Formats: sequence, structure tokens, C-alpha cells
Amino acid sequence: MTHPVDVHVGKRIRHRRWLVGMTQQQLAEQVGIKFQQIQKYETGANRVSASRLWDIAEALDVSVSFFFEGIGETKDESEKSAVPSDLMGDKEALDLVRSYYAIPENQRRRLFELARVLSDVA
Repeated sequence: MTHPVDVHVGKRIRHRRWLVGMTQQQLAEQVGIKFQQIQKYETGANRVSASRLWDIAEALDVSVSFFFEGIGETKDESEKSAVPSDLMGDKEALDLVRSYYAIPENQRRRLFELARVLSDVA
């Protein structure tokens, strides 16, 4: 039976991997394990040891604490937000973020301001 913390950490691994555009195979090679193990971590089927989580954090260029962000959030807190709690679990949202950061900075700022104005109107 999977533990909720293992599932949360696994989702955060998957989200970050998608965000940086890395495959399970690429992450596994950087960490020195098989891609099947990454699959098991991402689903929460297997627990990630502290040392392995450290290696994954380095490969994904984040701190270890990144994987635990949002874990203490209660349902009431997450329901108050206009943004879904599992936004980064949505492949389309990740593709949008990746595309956004591929835009040159000056254009990205203008796009951001446009989005802000449109969201204030809605």
C-alpha cells in the first residue's frame, strides 16, 4: 500500500522532470538506476531513500525540500486557491510553462502583463 508522502514526493519528481523536459530514462541515467525505478518512484509504489532523493534533486537542479512543498496543505487551504492543487500534474500546463520560458524575456514580460490584465477582467 502506498503512503501519501511517497505519492506526493513521486508527483513532485514527475512534475519537475516534465518541467525541465527530461525523460525517465535520462533522469535514471543521471542518477545511476533503471528507468523502471523512476517509474516506481513517480507513482509512489517505491519509497525514495534520502540519498537517492538527494541525487534526484541534484539531477533536476532543485533542493531536496522542493519535493515536500505543499505536503502540509490541508484541503481547506487548497480549495481557497483559484489554482488547482495539482496544476503541475497537468501535462498541458507543463507544456505551457515550458513554452512560456522559451519566449525571449522582453516578449515574455509583455505576455505576462497581457495575461494579468485578462485575468483581472474575468
